[in-house]
Amino acid sequence: MDQNVGQKQKKSTIFNVATLLIATSILGQLLGFLRTKLVSSHFPVVGPGSTDAYFAAFTIPDLFFYTISAGALSVAFMPVLSDYLHRNGRKAVWQLTSSFMNILVVIMFLVGIGILIFARPLVHYVVAPGLSPPQLDKATEIMRLLAFNPLLFTISGILTSVQQTLGRFFFFAIAPIFYNLTIIASIFIFHTNLGIVGLGIGALVGAVLQLAVVIAGLTGLNFFWHPKIDFKSKDMHSILRRLPPLSLDQGMDQIEDVVETHIASGLGSGSISYFSYAYTLSTAPILLLGTTIATAAFPKLNARLSQGRPDLFRKDFLKVVRAMIWLAAPVTVLCYFCRGYLARIIYSRGNEHIAVIFGFLTIAIFFRIMYSIISRWYYSNKDTKTPTYISVFTIGLNIALAITLGRPNAYGVAGLAIAQSIVAVVEVLILSVVMVSRDRKLLDLQFWNGVFKIISVTGFTVLAGFIMISLMPLGLFDRGFITLGSKLLIITSVTLLVHVLVSALFDLEEARPIMTFVRRVALKPIKVDIS
Repeated sequence: MDQNVGQKQKKSTIFNVATLLIATSILGQLLGFLRTKLVSSHFPVVGPGSTDAYFAAFTIPDLFFYTISAGALSVAFMPVLSDYLHRNGRKAVWQLTSSFMNILVVIMFLVGIGILIFARPLVHYVVAPGLSPPQLDKATEIMRLLAFNPLLFTISGILTSVQQTLGRFFFFAIAPIFYNLTIIASIFIFHTNLGIVGLGIGALVGAVLQLAVVIAGLTGLNFFWHPKIDFKSKDMHSILRRLPPLSLDQGMDQIEDVVETHIASGLGSGSISYFSYAYTLSTAPILLLGTTIATAAFPKLNARLSQGRPDLFRKDFLKVVRAMIWLAAPVTVLCYFCRGYLARIIYSRGNEHIAVIFGFLTIAIFFRIMYSIISRWYYSNKDTKTPTYISVFTIGLNIALAITLGRPNAYGVAGLAIAQSIVAVVEVLILSVVMVSRDRKLLDLQFWNGVFKIISVTGFTVLAGFIMISLMPLGLFDRGFITLGSKLLIITSVTLLVHVLVSALFDLEEARPIMTFVRRVALKPIKVDIS
């Protein structure tokens, strides 16, 4: 194994990497919220220029990217790449990377051509048949602008996967920030002349800039592109064997998104936007906690198994799971109690509808965060089939529930959120049962003792949140960032403080670093010059 690579990997601890990813994720989420606030304030939710067209246009490009590339990059590619690095060193890694990238580039280029040609019928017949003719025209234009974004994101994803495997996370962390900044800039540049279509230009330019940042991250890694596809490589065969189940898994997720958009388009103007805004709001804590921590832990979990240390793999895995439960619990509580504040601060129009939908999505938030790490247990063990089979079942269930609960005479748009939460619970429970049945030594008494303590602590957190929201209710005429933000800050601060203090009283190890830091700051002697 390359010694320099080994040294870098040792320095990239889960804590340091998670800190970087969480910090940049917070910045990215803030920019994302700013972007959605600006979109909702500059463009109407209903009418010819509705944001329905904007959200509908993204579904097909996202479908192809997530189906063909996204799951393959982190799940099929990275575990094989980790093993390959340990066996053959960095130079061979670039050969394997080039070969894999060449395959996907060809596929995604052809996909881009297809989207470019068939954008209008895809929007009209597949995605959103309920759009009015002016909205259909705008959605078609935006989708054509986005046609080659899956190709750009694929190249970025492959290169950042290698960078993560080599212990470099910085450029992977900051690249999406440039994507958000570009879309924000496009709002101000184009909203008076091109309208909602200008956002498509911003998304295209943002994808190019994101790729440029990722390429900058190759500096010093001796990257060399090989213009060939090595179909004889056993490692390439290993990656390609994992692609069909992963493609089915990711593809079903995106088909679910298409179905939800299709249903929402028939529930009246603005329904696509209301659900999309609420869903975007719900993804913030999932990305911030679930994705960032699981992403930071994944290379180390892979390395543990590559080193033949399943005991350390179990220990590290359970430590991350407990930390994520402890973090996700108060965040979920706050999301539910503060849903009205969040919707009103971030969204200028339709915030009442968004708050209702977001409230039904809060259960999904907790379980999607847990899914992020539990799925990594399977992927680290190079098992992509089991999560795929379970995902196919649960997504099929979600589609059935969405059709049933999303009817106008049932729950309408809120029914789509209810279906999401039900399915999130079912999927995590099934994955957990299968995982424990395969490794009966995984969940020991110490783990369960910690989980029960966290559940007990969360009871006090719920009580604190309820009391605070009762003392500082959302008033009918509460408006403005200062008024809403100050109330939200006080409610959040007190609730989180209770969660940490009660955790310390229960002697939860997750609270110890925080309490140690507080004691060190509070009890540190201050030198006073008395001369």
